Amino acid sequence: MIATTQPTVFVVDDDDAVRDSLKLLLKSIGLPVVTYPSAPDFLAGYRTEQAGCLVLDIRMPGMSGLELQQQLNTRGAVLPVVFISGHGDIPMAVEAMQHGAFDFLQKPFRDQDLIDRVQKAMERDAASRDQLRQLGRIQERLNSLTAREREVLGLMILGKQNKVMAGELGVSQRTVEIHRARVMEKMEARSLAQLVRMILELEHRGE
Repeated sequence: MIATTQPTVFVVDDDDAVRDSLKLLLKSIGLPVVTYPSAPDFLAGYRTEQAGCLVLDIRMPGMSGLELQQQLNTRGAVLPVVFISGHGDIPMAVEAMQHGAFDFLQKPFRDQDLIDRVQKAMERDAASRDQLRQLGRIQERLNSLTAREREVLGLMILGKQNKVMAGELGVSQRTVEIHRARVMEKMEARSLAQLVRMILELEHRGE
């Protein structure tokens, strides 16, 4: 269980030396750090209300970094993800960014590059959480969606791909892309995870 409420950098990497090195680096600039050797270990303790950012190895045995990112998205976790990889796998980096990753660093990287990205990610997280607290405005944005945009929103929250959504709605993928863009714009969501979190917050308020 993660026993902290202050903004924290969570580091998930199966390499002991990397975890120790990153922990020392981030602590040296005064940031609270908690490390985990695997994605399941992190998921077992993380709660979506816990602020900060996640520094995540993209390749790990068992559950990969990408799979962990997808799990966080479905939970509506707005925690910004900074991926790190020693393999320079560009297709994986592109996929990570498409799914809402905050940034991607290839090993070896300069300490300052990581620090800069982590600090920006922490700022993004604080801004996202402040926005989520404005539930009244979120409801107003939701009310501004057309009936079709609400349909698309529902499918987005379920994690449906554009091709699947197009088939279910009987429209072209391009039309789906346009609707998705309008939903994100009208809802003022920076990522799919934040969009999911917005809807979860509204539903929780209505309980």
